[in-house]
Amino acid sequence: MDNAYRILVVDDDLYIVNILQTALEQAGYQVLTARDGEEACRIAAAQRPHLIIMDVMMPRCNGMIATMRIRQGSNAPILMLSAKAEGTDRVLGLEAGADDYLVKPFYQQELLARVKALLRRYDSLGSIRETMGSDQIRLGDVILDTAAKQLIVRGEPQRLTATEYKILHVLMSNPGRVYSAEEIYQRVWDTEAYAVENTVMVHISRIREKLELNPKKPEYLKVVWGIGYVFEAP
Repeated sequence: MDNAYRILVVDDDLYIVNILQTALEQAGYQVLTARDGEEACRIAAAQRPHLIIMDVMMPRCNGMIATMRIRQGSNAPILMLSAKAEGTDRVLGLEAGADDYLVKPFYQQELLARVKALLRRYDSLGSIRETMGSDQIRLGDVILDTAAKQLIVRGEPQRLTATEYKILHVLMSNPGRVYSAEEIYQRVWDTEAYAVENTVMVHISRIREKLELNPKKPEYLKVVWGIGYVFEAP
């Protein structure tokens, strides 16, 4: 494992922090720790971790607020941890800016697998290794630069997370083709899809906020009710 990866573990439960730190360090990662959202924001800004594992319920500044604040200056993957398994909590976490969501209690191997998958996607899309180039997918006023891993909408660059970029790359590579939520999830998350509609829907909503003049009446990224999503050039 590449020990250049820095992972920030954020949880007010010292027992959980110690368990995660031990498991991650044994897997070859460098580990930073924080006990609340305020400390997490300071460390994220100063140390620029490659991935953040964020608990939801914490004092001073909870994980939802911390995630939104961190997202203003970082597109590093955020894996959110919560004791709540309800679908609405998962959606709220993703809407706050998380890339994935894991319910406590969890198996250590599952967490490590999620971490590995998020880092692999983040790294391969150039968020860790910056690349330059001119390969582009151009549809209407939207350009997806596949070398620089950048979205340009009506001449203005838009910040994307690695997950958002991968979803757009799938859809824009085959304009007019409808992809189900399950197919998008399998291609982007590189794992089997089970009850993933809300997860994909939240990421699509976040992409629309950056892409569309009116996200409620999208010109490009549209839903085909009962089937899936499609990217169309107006």
